Amino acid sequence: MTVLGIGLAAQVRVNDNEDYLDSARPADLLVVLDNLGRREAAIREDIATLQNTLTTLQSESGGSGAALDEARAELDALSIQVGSVAATGPGVVVTVTDPRNGVGSEVLVDAVQELRAAGAEAMQIAGATDETVRIGIDSWIAGPAGNTVVDGRELKAPFVITAIGDPLTLSAALDIPGGVVDTVAKSSGECAVSQSQQVTVSALRDPRSRQYAQPGN
Repeated sequence: MTVLGIGLAAQVRVNDNEDYLDSARPADLLVVLDNLGRREAAIREDIATLQNTLTTLQSESGGSGAALDEARAELDALSIQVGSVAATGPGVVVTVTDPRNGVGSEVLVDAVQELRAAGAEAMQIAGATDETVRIGIDSWIAGPAGNTVVDGRELKAPFVITAIGDPLTLSAALDIPGGVVDTVAKSSGECAVSQSQQVTVSALRDPRSRQYAQPGN
């Protein structure tokens, strides 16, 4: 079984330690995911604060002004990062077909990592039954070929990954020699990458409910 907190992708690459997640104990992975969940919760608190700031600025400035525009831009960026709003922009649509159930979850992990490293700003993964999962800071992908689970939801092939970013850069990241496209082919599947000037990431992430922590005064 492969488990990965997607938010760790950049950290793993920076540390040049790509084997860490494969060798980590389940208990260690749970700690990692919990930490990523706390990070997402902190960003949602920042979003709530920004929303209050926007309300104040709008009442004081009549709905215009540089400070208001800056707060709006920051709110939009954070909201997209945690997956609480839909996003539209240029990007790619990656379709992975797997008629022989040979494509394991680690291939989807690699695809998400490569897209994230190539600058993808928002992503979602859809399965054959139209179940769609927004990739977030603490997302995880697990399961053997034919039984892929993304954030607790079972997805069946074909998989469709939609990612927003520079289309040429995202496409090239998946099509390097020995990369995701080649790996899928070796697993008796097919990976098709379509570039577009407008794709939509519409799936949203549900916020985690707090069990213990409360905002400070």
